[in-house]
Amino acid sequence: MKFEDVYSRRTADKLTQEQAAEILGVSVRTVRRWEDRFEADGAEGLYDRRLGKLANNRVPTDTVMEMLTLFDSKYWDYTPKHFHEKLVEHHGFTQSYNWLRLTLQSHGRIQPAPRRGDHRRKRPRRPMVGMMLHQDGSSHEWVPDQWWDLIVTMDDANSRVYSAFFVSEEGTMSSFRALTEVINAHGLFCSLYADRGSHYWHTPEAGGKVDKENLTQVGRALQQLGIELIPAYSPQARGRSERMFGTFQNRLPQELRSHGITTMQEANRFLKEVYTTLTPKAEISRE
Repeated sequence: MKFEDVYSRRTADKLTQEQAAEILGVSVRTVRRWEDRFEADGAEGLYDRRLGKLANNRVPTDTVMEMLTLFDSKYWDYTPKHFHEKLVEHHGFTQSYNWLRLTLQSHGRIQPAPRRGDHRRKRPRRPMVGMMLHQDGSSHEWVPDQWWDLIVTMDDANSRVYSAFFVSEEGTMSSFRALTEVINAHGLFCSLYADRGSHYWHTPEAGGKVDKENLTQVGRALQQLGIELIPAYSPQARGRSERMFGTFQNRLPQELRSHGITTMQEANRFLKEVYTTLTPKAEISRE
C-alpha cells in the first residue's frame, strides 16, 4: 500500500525516483525494478518470489540426521562449540557453528542460553605475560564417581595455562608443585593472584582481611623469590580463572571419557601431553 501511494505520486510527476527511493528506504535501482513488476503484474508482482521455495544452499536432510545421531549417541553432553570442533576434526563436517547451534535448538537437543545480566566491566588484563599469574583449584567429578581437585596456574595477560594437574586435595604441596612447574619451565614472574585458602594466607577472622605479616609456607617462599602474593576477596574478583574452570568442566570430562581414561595418573599424563599443549608455549620474564 505504501508503494502504491508512492507510485501514484510518481506517475503524477510529484516525485522523482530518487525521492521515492528515500521514502521507501531502498535504492533507486530497486524502485525501478518494483515499478516494472507493478506495471506488468500489479500488486502481486511485488511479493517476494523466494517465498515457498527451498534455498539453494539448504543442508541435505541426511547431513542433519547424521549430525543428530552423533550428538545423541556419542556427544550428548558436549557443549555446541565443543561438539562442532569434534565434527570438523573427526567427521568431515563443513557447516558453520551457528548453523549447528540453531539446528540443535530447533530439534530440541539444547536450549537457548539465558540472557546475560547487565554488562559488568571486566578488569583489564596485564599488558605483558609474566606480570601476574592466577592459581586456583576446582573440585569436580572429572571421571565417573571420582572427585579430584584440578590445580591450574594461568597467565592473566593471555589466559595461557602454564600448569594443570589433578590431586586428591588442594593444599600447600599442590601449590608448591604448580609453582615449581611454572618456574622451571618459564622462569620467575612478578605476582600471583590467589584466593584466601589457608595454604596461601592466615585469616584471623573468617571472611575478613588476610594477615600479611603472618605468612604461610607458600607466602614465605614467594617472598624469598620476590613474587608478590595478591589475595582475592570475592568470586567476582577471580572471574578470569572462574571462567577458565567453567571451560575445563564443560570439556575435560568428555575428553577423558572419549580417551578411556579412568585413573588420576592417566588423566595427569593426558593433561600434560595433550590437553594443555594445544597452543604454543609462552615464555615469561620479569625483565
